[in-house]
Formats: sequence, C-alpha cells, structure tokens
Amino acid sequence: MKEQFLKDIFLKQQQKEQVPSNDVIANWASNLICILYPELSKCSYPTIDAIDQELIRLEQELVWMLDATRACIDCDHRAVSKDFFIRLPELYRMLNADIEAIEQGDPAARSEFEVIRAYPGFYALCFYRIAHILYLQNIPLLPRILTEFAHSKTGIDIHPAAEIGEYFMIDHGTGIVIGETTIIGHHVKMYQGVTLGGLSISKSMAMQKRHPTIEDNVVIYSGATILGGDTVVGEGSVIGGNVWLTQSIPPGSLVFQNPEITIVENKFINKNV
Repeated sequence: MKEQFLKDIFLKQQQKEQVPSNDVIANWASNLICILYPELSKCSYPTIDAIDQELIRLEQELVWMLDATRACIDCDHRAVSKDFFIRLPELYRMLNADIEAIEQGDPAARSEFEVIRAYPGFYALCFYRIAHILYLQNIPLLPRILTEFAHSKTGIDIHPAAEIGEYFMIDHGTGIVIGETTIIGHHVKMYQGVTLGGLSISKSMAMQKRHPTIEDNVVIYSGATILGGDTVVGEGSVIGGNVWLTQSIPPGSLVFQNPEITIVENKFINKNV
C-alpha cells in the first residue's frame, strides 16, 4: 500500500513539473498588462521597436505555456498564440472603455490614471478579459489560473467563461462573484458583495446555463444576490442593496428591500459631555 502511495505521489510530482507555476502564468499576463498600461508598474520601453520585441517574446512565451499544459492536441499552439495577439488591439479598446465607465461612474475617481493605478475592479477586469479570450480559444486551465490570481489579489471572483459587455464598472469590488454562465450587457454598474450565482450546485447542471443574465444599463448595489440561469434583469433596472432575487424582472424595474428600522433616543446618554 505504501509503495502504491509513493508511486501516486511521484507521478503527480512529474506532472506538476511539466506545468508552469501559477506565478509564472500570472507573471506573463502581468507583463502583457504592463505594456498596455505602464501606469500599473515600473516597466518602460524606450522605443516602439522595444515594445514590439516584448510582444514577440510574450507571444513565444504563450506558445511555451500552451505546449507545457498540452492545451490542445489537434491544434497549432503557435497559431493559437498568434491569434490571441491579433486580438490585442480589441482587448485594449474594451479595457479603455472599462476605464472610462469607472472614471465617469464613480464620483471619487479623479482621473483615468487613478483608475488604472488604484482601482481593484479594473485590475480584475484586465485579467478577466485576457482569460476570456483564451477561454474563447478553447484553452483549458490557463484562463482559470489567471482569474483566480486576480481573485486572490482583489477579492473579485469572475469566471473566465462569463460574458461581460463593454463599459463595465466595478466599484470597490470586494466579494463580487460572477459565475460561469453569467451574461452581462453594456454599461452595467456593480458594487461590492454582489453575487451572480446558480440556484443549484448539482454537477448534472454543468453544461446548462446556471447563472443570470443582466441586460444593458443595469445598476446592482452592494450585497445583492441574483441567482438562476432563467433569471433576467431587464434593461435599465436598479437592484438595491441586499436584495435576494431569483426571478426575472422587466426593463426599468426598481427592486429593493424595505426593512423596518427603529430609532429611539438613548435617555441614559450624558448630553453634557
């Protein structure tokens, strides 16, 4: 029994050595983001050619990671990597739209530079949008590692398979969960502690739509929980804080809790203090 146990552990060790560490994978994405937004770190490139050479290096590094993780048996990893970098201008455009949404939507934001440097929501979106492209290319493992890295840094958990439209604003962000089959439209605002989840965790539902659809121009305030693959939040709706929603609502709805709060005077307080 011990011999078999040791063999199992040794086999896992060999498999582990073939796959780059999570830190190496996350560092690849961080270097890519650094090219797009040098405001995030100290990286700098003196010429356009230097930027181009770094992009070539990152393209080759992605090929190596795809080879190491055996991303797909019947595909050309070089072609997959090339296709990813062809999509880079569109990725940059979408991230710029997210920056604009955050800068315009948060009264506390003073500049786009501040959003890029200081907002965890934007940081999480950078990793999500990179991971989502890889997911659309049918690349396993790497997308999830990237979004989980951002999750560990920001407390914002976005599954790479989720579909998120343009001009997405995350404010504060801590505790946000966006499930695998979530669909989010354009110009959506979301605050901390929001969960877009499933009504069931049954494994039999793995291939079904389990998470809600959020249409354009929706605002979801902190602590709201919206569950279910058939749940659709209509365009232009506002979901108040701490709402628990498991059914569809029409466009333009306002959904809120109506708690009773009682305030009484504390007669024992020393008013002369």
